[in-house]
Amino acid sequence: MSILSHKVEYQIVIFSENALGSILLGSSKVDPIKFSNFLNIHAKEGWRVVTMEKEIRRSFLFFSVEAMVVVMERDV
Repeated sequence: MSILSHKVEYQIVIFSENALGSILLGSSKVDPIKFSNFLNIHAKEGWRVVTMEKEIRRSFLFFSVEAMVVVMERDV
């Protein structure tokens, strides 16, 4: 297969917990089990993680929610 004929599709997804934990606890962290399930669902669809980064997102002005920005690719 030639490199020129190799086609890849990219997807950027933001995975974060809901705001309820943030409201009750002041902040909310990503649940590793839910995040693993999320990644496994996408892997079954052919997606591979290229890179990911953790970020803290503001929720309702005073609360923070941990989120993962995930860049994925798959062959088309």
